[in-house]
Amino acid sequence: MWTRDFALYFVGRAISILGDAMLPVAVSLGVLGAGYGPTGVGFVLAAWMAPMGTLILFGGVFADRFTARRMMIGADLVRVVTQSVIAISFLTGRPSLVLLIVLSALSGAAAAMFQPGVASMVPQISRDVQRANATLRVADAIAQLFGPALSGILVVFGGAGVVYGVNAGTFAVSAVCILSLNVRPVASIAAGSSMLRNLREGWDEFRSRTWMWAVILVWAVYGVVVFGPLVPLGAALVTEDLGRSAYGWMMSAVGAGTILGGMVAMYVRPARPLATGAVVMIAFFLEPLVIATRMPAGVMAAGFALSGAAWAFWSVMWATSIQTKVAPDVLNRVTAYEVGGSVLSMPIGQALSGPVSERVGADHVLLFGFGVGLAGVVVLLSVPAIRNLRRA
Repeated sequence: MWTRDFALYFVGRAISILGDAMLPVAVSLGVLGAGYGPTGVGFVLAAWMAPMGTLILFGGVFADRFTARRMMIGADLVRVVTQSVIAISFLTGRPSLVLLIVLSALSGAAAAMFQPGVASMVPQISRDVQRANATLRVADAIAQLFGPALSGILVVFGGAGVVYGVNAGTFAVSAVCILSLNVRPVASIAAGSSMLRNLREGWDEFRSRTWMWAVILVWAVYGVVVFGPLVPLGAALVTEDLGRSAYGWMMSAVGAGTILGGMVAMYVRPARPLATGAVVMIAFFLEPLVIATRMPAGVMAAGFALSGAAWAFWSVMWATSIQTKVAPDVLNRVTAYEVGGSVLSMPIGQALSGPVSERVGADHVLLFGFGVGLAGVVVLLSVPAIRNLRRA
């Protein structure tokens, strides 16, 4: 598995993931420190997620038309610029909320052009797709372990601008690594073909797989009720109870758990990957539970760790199922539909989390998300196409 190309791709992804792991803490603490409150955090996060979910369908078409490699390099270069500007604005004063929202939106649009290629690149550089995905997930885990804690320290002593500057550098490294790959994927869409037809072909492939669109429907609900509110409200509550640096340490606990989940996924190959992953996902919803119930730091860290392990295992099962059961010539477009469906509802949850929590309380919002999360697992296991999907 450790060919030159996979090693380059691994390094590029690992470093950029480290920068991304530092960013949620920087956004949360930086925006809170600038005086914009949990509502401001929600708006900035939603500004990134909204174009990500909206434009990713076009990212899938462009990746099949111009190759994923070119789109990924271009997206990295755009994000070098956006993150550098945000870094300078924090380092030179108090940035306006409008500036943060606009640049976050541009960064999210670039991510929409980058993300579809992540799925199609893995089968091209590795014959063992599940192990490659698990290895990348472990890299993600290591980043989650060290990134948030490092970010928390840098924010306290250097400010959010330093973290954004590091994030810009990680995208530059990623662009160089992808540019250095010997893999030269061929475009699967002929030049001059209709964009609408390309989108429709991807949609037909997506909706023909019940196991895929059923999962995405559940994830759309999760985006509003669970995933969207979790970061802005979780950051606010943990910071309020345990201090500014505590949230970074809790996110590092997620990273520790993700290492365990990724290692397990590297060697455990269940016959029914999605059914097994859905059961494991029950542990993910411990994270909103321990935050909402104001558990002691040790218990809270354990809940975060189990949540990370569950998410890592599910992510590997899901990514491997898609990459091994969808034809390569439409994989970017199908990936765009599944990623877009997964994240499109998150900005709604992020934007509403602040106003709703002011009315009913942040702890009640997170407790409701915990209950919906468990109900979603029941729905996943009740769908035969998900429950009976076999490993390729």
